[in-house]
Amino acid sequence: MVTTPVTDLPERLVRPNVPRTVKDSRGYTVFRWLNAAALVVIMFVTLYPFVNLVAQAFSSEAYINSGQVNLVPRGFNLTTFQVVMEDRLFWRNYQNTVVYTVVATAISMVLTTSFAYAISKRALKGRNVFIGIAVFTMFFNGGLVPNYVLINGLNMTNTIWAIVLPNAISVFNLLVMKSFFENFPEELEEAASIDGLSTFGVFFKIVLPLSKAVIATMVLFYAVSFWNSWFSAFLYLDDRDLYPVTVYLRNLLAAATSADSIQGGGGGDLTQIASNVQAVTMVLTVLPIIALYPFLQKYFVSGVMLGSVKQ
Repeated sequence: MVTTPVTDLPERLVRPNVPRTVKDSRGYTVFRWLNAAALVVIMFVTLYPFVNLVAQAFSSEAYINSGQVNLVPRGFNLTTFQVVMEDRLFWRNYQNTVVYTVVATAISMVLTTSFAYAISKRALKGRNVFIGIAVFTMFFNGGLVPNYVLINGLNMTNTIWAIVLPNAISVFNLLVMKSFFENFPEELEEAASIDGLSTFGVFFKIVLPLSKAVIATMVLFYAVSFWNSWFSAFLYLDDRDLYPVTVYLRNLLAAATSADSIQGGGGGDLTQIASNVQAVTMVLTVLPIIALYPFLQKYFVSGVMLGSVKQ
């Protein structure tokens, strides 16, 4: 019997579990470097406006007007922040923003989730009609004046309902959740139905607990939208104590633009505000979202792809 020495056997037979190292081609290597460089440039272009705003918010009037503020504050001052923070109305409006965001997000999630789950069922009679009505509102609406007449006719002006109800359902979010529910395993729902659960039982005990990713994403989308919203409040609210903080800061900016004409004593603070109020306004408005984003980033990223892949 003739035996073959181990050293003469092919390497793939001697070490079958050792992965081979695949060397990147020159073209792929160049692509990776160019891609990395492009991403660095995009990151810088994206972050530069925010960093510049923060620098202007903490800079003095003279340096801002002369165009010397770039990425680092010049002539550090807190005058504008001090003026805003000492205003009772600011904190009242900030509280309103929190209340409006929480209530509006809760209402929107209840309506959007239930509507999306219903129209995701192909056996639903009139399903295409309901979907068509929802999509129709993405392209057509009653207009500004009819909407105001409607809200006023329902006696919702100067109430929280004028803020939280008209925009309760975002059709984009609705379609994303609908697509997600369409890809939900029907076997789980059928098994739960066989075990005696009703439609509501299946929805609350089976579907919702397994849909935490899409629910968290939609909560974030709605919360950010309501937090940054100001036009509805500007249109339907007349009482300053009911304004959200975005309207407060908008009015502060509008008032400060005329402060440049103020000369002499008593106008120093107003002139200071006029120079960097825009930066302070944006910083105060986005501060809570910026603080939360690092903890919730994964939901924003995953939310882009939710429901986009069909099984």
